[in-house]
Amino acid sequence: MPGEEPDLLRPGARSLAGGRALHAAHERFLSTGTVTGVRAVVADSWRRSLRSGVDPERPSPPVALTDADLRSYRSEHPLQHALPVVRGLLLDAAVTEGFLVALTDADGRLLWVAGDARVRRAVEGVGFVEGAAWDEAHAGTNAPGTALATGHDVQVFGAEHFTRAVQPWSCTAAVLRDPAGRALGALDVTGRDAAASALMLSLVRATAAAVEADLRARVLARGPGPAGGTGWPGPSVVAGWPVGGPAAPTTARLEVLRPGSGVLHTPGAPARDLSLRHAELLLLLAEHPRGLHADELAVLLHPDAMSDVAVRAEVSRLRRVAGPLVDRSRPYRLADPLGTDVAGVREALVAGDVRAALDRYAGPVLPRSRAPGVEQVRDALASDVRAAVLHATDPVVLERWLDREEGGEDWQAWERLVAVTPPGSAAHARAAGRLDLLVRRLGAGPARHPWR
Repeated sequence: MPGEEPDLLRPGARSLAGGRALHAAHERFLSTGTVTGVRAVVADSWRRSLRSGVDPERPSPPVALTDADLRSYRSEHPLQHALPVVRGLLLDAAVTEGFLVALTDADGRLLWVAGDARVRRAVEGVGFVEGAAWDEAHAGTNAPGTALATGHDVQVFGAEHFTRAVQPWSCTAAVLRDPAGRALGALDVTGRDAAASALMLSLVRATAAAVEADLRARVLARGPGPAGGTGWPGPSVVAGWPVGGPAAPTTARLEVLRPGSGVLHTPGAPARDLSLRHAELLLLLAEHPRGLHADELAVLLHPDAMSDVAVRAEVSRLRRVAGPLVDRSRPYRLADPLGTDVAGVREALVAGDVRAALDRYAGPVLPRSRAPGVEQVRDALASDVRAAVLHATDPVVLERWLDREEGGEDWQAWERLVAVTPPGSAAHARAAGRLDLLVRRLGAGPARHPWR
């Protein structure tokens, strides 16, 4: 989370990973119990690992779920729905880039592990296998286990791992939460140094946000279950771990993809046009169901960061508009899930329905907003929609994108339309002509294209 950045990504932390200074700090801790020269999140985790009795020389995370029990548990676990999102955003790249992608449950048990086959075979030797318990109490300091222990996104660089056998590896993990804010598990990427880079942290966070948005959309689409239940699939009884909870989903909905500053729809009340700041706040809270502290909101709301006092004042004014939708807890969070048109677009993309995604994608997210957190959502959604369009073989999808302001000069989309339309057709001729025009506009002279 933003408030944890100085500790998670302290300058120089990566350069120490696998180096003599960090190894020396690890040896000093094991021999004297004194921790110096490491990040606080690592020092605290080492102490917890030692208290739990983890052997730094011989890691032996127990395989808590095997064969039929593992299959049954996974089939009932809500994170089964995360697999298409994770596959599309992380796993396809991981296979070619030398990474593993893993999903755990809330107790740190590895439910799914996939990615580069060579890396997978290598880490099997330290017990990183499906069904194994990789919480701190069994495996020591590691990204998914420490993320679940702290409730924050975590990166662990090489020798920051508590057990020596795991120190050749680095990892990045984010906690995955259900729409009520309860931890469902963790998303982890494991590999060499690049697996704990700043870019990987951004990718893991973006994927975690997409997974949580998809889960919220599924709850809202399913509606209240029997006797006012959550709408989750039936509760799991494997290992006594229940899924879901007593809170019923809300039908409140936020629109931020249409002209204006955003519209809030709540049951039994007329739609309300929101100020730009209130729309920004609600969108950010919907995108971060685990909650945001005042300092985190300050960074996400203003390019130069706002004061905590200003953030508290804005949230107070938002509560007068949104009523009980905004919880009074700290960190700030929504009292109930809030559906958004952004999540609706993501849901269609996850389902592979690009036409539906374009139907729902009415335009950029809050185009007048300059809030860094909103810009991230805006850019990510536009990128995801465009990527889906560029992979489409349906000329109608491509033409609909190209007819939009965002797509009018999208060179790659025009090239794609040329590729999927028969020569001599009106769509083919139009696309080839537009490409000629774009080339001349760029000053490259008359274009001679292979499709002419």
